[in-house]
Amino acid sequence: MKAALLDTHAFLYWVAGGTELSPAARSFISKPGNEIWVSQVTAWELASKAGQGKIKLSCLVSRFFSQHVEANGFRLMGIELDDVTSIESLPLHHRDPFDRLLIVQAANRKLPVVTSDRTFSTYSIKRIW
Repeated sequence: MKAALLDTHAFLYWVAGGTELSPAARSFISKPGNEIWVSQVTAWELASKAGQGKIKLSCLVSRFFSQHVEANGFRLMGIELDDVTSIESLPLHHRDPFDRLLIVQAANRKLPVVTSDRTFSTYSIKRIW
């Protein structure tokens, strides 16, 4: 079994039908037996952007997020104190606070990230895209 963490845009692309995902990303997420993680960071980012009017979802983030994590058989990753404190020593290649937290979560758990964001690779995080 292989595992990976979804970046927020990859989660949204998958929920929307996956057509924006690369063939490699789509294949990895859909492969039976692969463990796909979605972080609470994604819920936080979605709630922040929905609250600012930057994205529009079909329902409140709490319902949208929970329904799609469960319906797709994804695993929910919590935010641990070690994740938050690891940001202190993370180089500033990436300035987005949500992505920075996803990066440390992936690094701390030795997981690749399903993301189109090439900046993740500057942190020695394996990308699936």
